[in-house]
Amino acid sequence: MSQNLNGIDVEALQGFARLVESKAEKGAVRFGVATQWKGGTHSVTEVSSYELGGVKIDRNFEIAVDEPVELLGRNKAANPQELLLAAMNACMTVGYVATAAMMGVTISSLTIKASGMLDLRGFLDLNQQIKPGYDSLDYEVIVEGDGTPEQFSQIHEAVVRTSPNRWNIANAIRLNAKLTINVASNAAEVG
Repeated sequence: MSQNLNGIDVEALQGFARLVESKAEKGAVRFGVATQWKGGTHSVTEVSSYELGGVKIDRNFEIAVDEPVELLGRNKAANPQELLLAAMNACMTVGYVATAAMMGVTISSLTIKASGMLDLRGFLDLNQQIKPGYDSLDYEVIVEGDGTPEQFSQIHEAVVRTSPNRWNIANAIRLNAKLTINVASNAAEVG
């Protein structure tokens, strides 16, 4: 019988880890989304599929995005910065519960709070000396469970080391941009 700890099927996770260890291509995963502008600051992102080990797996989710009224939106959904922080927190949450489960540690409560300060003069292109992004992000992990402080420190170190979204935010990654311009019925690609 499989052990389920923190909502994680430990046996299945261990089996998947063994599979990826023996066949690296089984651990290759490609995620993608398509975002459509809906007017003003509102957009909707469609999650339709991902690939795991070369196999396409269908999904069907939409993520609404908007800005607060004070930032010229209609306040109908979280904004891109909130979703960036949420994506980092959610990815680390998966890491905490999965790593704890693999160590036999039960988590009874886990909250990750994240924040960052932007200077909108960078976004508004009012001062080219000011970057549009963050200088740093702050986050706090509040965890409760049956593990020792040493175990929770080990779990934390593992999450810091292995969380894809935390890694992508903490390290520069290459962005490969392609711009397609549709003018009337003609399409042109740039870059």
